[in-house]
Amino acid sequence: MAAAAMVVAEAQTLRRTATQVRRAAPPTGPWDRSVEGTFFPDAFTTLVGPRPDFTARPSSGGSTGGSSGGSDGQAAPQGGGFRWSGLVSEDTLTDEIKNMKDVVVEACATPSAFKGGGYDKARKGFSAIALAFAVVADYDGDVRWKKDAVTARDLFARAGFNCKVGTDQSFAEAKARIDDLNRMLQGSSPESRPERDEEFAWSQVAGRPALMSRLEEAQAALRPAAASAADFKRNVEAALHAAEVVAVIGEIIQRRDYEYHDDQTYVGYSSEMRDAAAALRQACNDGNYEAAREAAGRIEKSCNACHGDYRG
Repeated sequence: MAAAAMVVAEAQTLRRTATQVRRAAPPTGPWDRSVEGTFFPDAFTTLVGPRPDFTARPSSGGSTGGSSGGSDGQAAPQGGGFRWSGLVSEDTLTDEIKNMKDVVVEACATPSAFKGGGYDKARKGFSAIALAFAVVADYDGDVRWKKDAVTARDLFARAGFNCKVGTDQSFAEAKARIDDLNRMLQGSSPESRPERDEEFAWSQVAGRPALMSRLEEAQAALRPAAASAADFKRNVEAALHAAEVVAVIGEIIQRRDYEYHDDQTYVGYSSEMRDAAAALRQACNDGNYEAAREAAGRIEKSCNACHGDYRG
């Protein structure tokens, strides 16, 4: 019994020692006057605010690059990760998935329609669905489909990439993904399981061409709302949806696995587009036409400047 007690006591001592913070010993003097004038005698009497938490880990959705906050200095949620709720609502994510389902269903109506050009529409639709599920998986809060979002993200991302061509194989995969999506919309989980060996990367969810196509569609949806106060009032819900889609894309294309992520000019354009879209989102929620018109103009300006420098 005495030996067992000694073992327990030793283990407890080791655990306490392992959790103690080990700090380097402070340097000793003497110092000359030029050095003494460089440092504070006690930094803790001068520094303001709580110590930063460098132990926070990013969330599991793969926020591995890009900016660390939203348009208005969005703080990361407690525990790490990106604050997606500062850019997009659960309603918009849900509606985006439902709307894009209609696109892929039409594109895959028949094998001949799919092979005759529908595959390209399916590619864009599946990529948009995959992007929405990727945000759901990384969302800072409980949202619909979060439990199955990573699986759905990878399944629809693969379908989007494989629909670059119209073949029997890509058509069969597209139809299988539509079945999975129908099950999810009815409250079930997808039956299929993705095969992923490599580390998650946002650029594997949706390629740049598909994102740019979705961005152009969202911009087109914004123009009627910016035309006049009456048009804004009639189209405010569509404008809100489009603004949040633009904000998400503006954030995503800054992630470090996308081309130009380390080009400060490009990042500046992307950040301005994201921030303007977030401002437009707020204007739509406030019913403020003048603010919405100004924000929509900033989106157009940043996109046109980026296209002038990087397209072609």
